Amino acid sequence: MSSMSRARVARRIAAGAAYGGGGIGLVGAAAVGVLLAEVRMARRVVGNGHSPRPPSAEGLYGRSYGSRYGRPSGARTGTYDGNPYDAPDDPPLRLVMLGDSTAAGQGVHRARQTPGALLASGLAAVAERPVELRNVAQPGAQSDDLDRQVALVLEDPAQVPDICVIMIGANDVTHRMPPTRSVRHLSAAVRRLRTAGAEVVVGTCPDLGTIEPVQQPLRWLARRASRQLAAAQTIGAVEQGGRTVSLGDLLGPEFAQNPRELFGPDNYHPSAEGYATAAMAVLPTVCAALGLWPAEEERPDVTRREGFLPVARAAAEAASEAGTEVTAAMPTGPRGPWALLKRRRRRRVPATDPAPTTAAEPSA
Repeated sequence: MSSMSRARVARRIAAGAAYGGGGIGLVGAAAVGVLLAEVRMARRVVGNGHSPRPPSAEGLYGRSYGSRYGRPSGARTGTYDGNPYDAPDDPPLRLVMLGDSTAAGQGVHRARQTPGALLASGLAAVAERPVELRNVAQPGAQSDDLDRQVALVLEDPAQVPDICVIMIGANDVTHRMPPTRSVRHLSAAVRRLRTAGAEVVVGTCPDLGTIEPVQQPLRWLARRASRQLAAAQTIGAVEQGGRTVSLGDLLGPEFAQNPRELFGPDNYHPSAEGYATAAMAVLPTVCAALGLWPAEEERPDVTRREGFLPVARAAAEAASEAGTEVTAAMPTGPRGPWALLKRRRRRRVPATDPAPTTAAEPSA
């Protein structure tokens, strides 16, 4: 399918979501019989490994950082959950993870290996400022659970996050949720968070065609459905003021080449290395959304094939290329809203555990 054809499909799905249209199928009806047979076979293999509940990574990261501009002598001290830390000139940044098992970090055993912990650690290092992480993601969640998750995030108007990262979509594909419905829920979530004052970054639907036990033709159908949904998610999120990062094409080739390394014990959820790869792609966009990236990095770089495109075209290209960011640019144009497509350089992120929440021991 050409880039223009993918853009048209994504625009149709997003338009259906915006205007309450019916379900636009991701695959043809003739393929359903074969698809269901392949799904039954895949389920015998995928997910049969042990996959415990994701570890809790909530807490404070980067507690040792003082002022963003360097810790002055006699720096102030503050407390977080009863624990002292060197307080910066600004309070901790608030980062919240929403979405499904990928956002929750299912498949790994240590808090520091989850995407939330990786992003919080990386953000603290870039901002030189503590970061408070909260995670309301729910393993197994589909996009219709975002309404509940957003309500949890916004229940205290005094605690609105600085930045929210949403990872959602895989369960929508596997449970055959109509893509228009999926995008409608995501768009509403982004709109509510942005209206409340939070920046939003969406990691779009991963490429389900990379799951090792899945055979053809299900592998091809899963890849096609994943990319169509990812492109439509991009349109919906960007039009509501969010930014998106393509996870599917980023992880796809690496999962396919290194399935034992990049998939966890259940052959479905990413391993620690897989989550680290995703976090390296998302972190630059999180930092850019908060104004922490150098100004020169925000200009399109023609050598990396960055530039301004109609949002549907940008969404289609992003769904097909590793770690591509799409953000709103001009609100109107001859072919609708325009977006900035960027291929940011990935940054390796530090892996740290959150500050303990028990009372600190007195110093000797």
